[in-house]
Amino acid sequence: MNSFQNYLLIAMPSMEDPYFSRSVTYICEHNEQGAMGLVINQPAGMSLKELINQTNKDALVDADKAQEIVLAGGPVSQDRGFILHTTQPGWSASLALTSEIMVTTSKDILSSLGNSEAPEKSIVTLGYAGWSAGQLEEEIRENSWLMVEADTELLFDTPIHKKWEAAVHKLGIDTWQIAPNAGNA
Repeated sequence: MNSFQNYLLIAMPSMEDPYFSRSVTYICEHNEQGAMGLVINQPAGMSLKELINQTNKDALVDADKAQEIVLAGGPVSQDRGFILHTTQPGWSASLALTSEIMVTTSKDILSSLGNSEAPEKSIVTLGYAGWSAGQLEEEIRENSWLMVEADTELLFDTPIHKKWEAAVHKLGIDTWQIAPNAGNA
């Protein structure tokens, strides 16, 4: 089995599910049991300051970081937070995904996101996307997704509203070249 961990799923224009329409999803884990990923370009409708205030009212938040947008990471467990960030050890519940990327699910990282103790770059999401065994592979065979290897520039430095187009460009094509309903040859 080929693992799609550290790949981006790019929703095809024909994707009808409103949650995943024009989405880009970072695959954190993919194995025989299924897959788990975080949508990295769908706003959740709240700022980082609002989220931190809900969990720790005494936390100090840098004015620039306070306005960062929290993302809707997926339709599963939307009350659960996931912080995708550049590598920085020391958090209660972190998993290294690559030598440059980690995901942390513990609250202890939240209070640092607004100050100098924070990882250099981060994305905060609520919820995740999940696939049962074989489901993601089937969706790929059905041409629901394009795939490209993830990189930190697209993950952390590309503005949210430009990630879908930037991910498509990373494949070496323009968005207008993608047929709305692709088929299998």
